[in-house]
Amino acid sequence: MKRIAFMVLRCLFNLPYWFFRIFQLCNIEKYNAATRYAYLHKLVPIVNRRGRVTIECHGLENLPAENGYIMFPNHQGLFDALAFLETHERPFVTVMKKEVKDTILLKQIIQLLQAEVIDRDDVRQSMQVIMNMTRRVKEGENFVIFAEGTRSRKGNTLLEFKGGSFKSAMNAKCPIVPVALVDSFKAFDTNSIKKLTVQLHYMKPLYYEEYQGMKSTEIAELVSSRIQQTINEFAR
Repeated sequence: MKRIAFMVLRCLFNLPYWFFRIFQLCNIEKYNAATRYAYLHKLVPIVNRRGRVTIECHGLENLPAENGYIMFPNHQGLFDALAFLETHERPFVTVMKKEVKDTILLKQIIQLLQAEVIDRDDVRQSMQVIMNMTRRVKEGENFVIFAEGTRSRKGNTLLEFKGGSFKSAMNAKCPIVPVALVDSFKAFDTNSIKKLTVQLHYMKPLYYEEYQGMKSTEIAELVSSRIQQTINEFAR
C-alpha cells in the first residue's frame, strides 16, 4: 500500500483536474466509449511511471482483429487493472465485485467503463451479469474477467479458475484470450516503492471452434494451465 500513497503524493498537483475530467466523462450520453476509454489509456501510464512501475507488454499481436472477445487473466492484486489500461489500446469492460461499487473513484471508473458489477453471493444477479456480458460481447464489446474470483495472494501462483466465469464466452461463441500477469502483486500488495517491472502477456486466443464441445470446467483448466506455464517461463 506504500506505493499507492507514493503515487498520490507524486500526482497531488494533477489530481484535482484528473478527478474533474473523470467526473465529466461519466456523462455517457455526451461522451462515447472510445472517448471515455482514451482518457484513461492516456492517464494511466503517467500514474504508473510516477509510481515507479514499468509495464513490459508482450503479445499484443495475439489480440483478435475483430472486437467482441473476453480476456481471462490471473488476478494478483489491485494493480492488475492499471496494467490493462496502459497496454490495451481498444476499450474494454471490466467485471467488478459489488464491494467496490461505492468506493470513491472506483465508482466513477465503473460508470466511465460501463463495468458490470457482480454479487458473488446472489446466484440470480450473477446469472444476469453473464447474460449481460453475452449480449454485449455479441454487440462487439471486449471484456476482462478474473476467473479466480479473487486475487491469489500467492504471488505468481494461481488459484483455481472458476468454470462459471467462462459461460459468457461459451454463450457468445467468442474468442477467449488468456492473459498472464507476472509480478503485478508486487506493486500494491508489498510494502515497497522500489522500481518495479510488471509483465503482461497477451496469449494466443482460443476460438470457438477450438473449445466447442468442452465443458466450462475443462476450458477453465486449459486456460489456467497455459497462464501458469507462461508465468513459470517468464517470472524472474
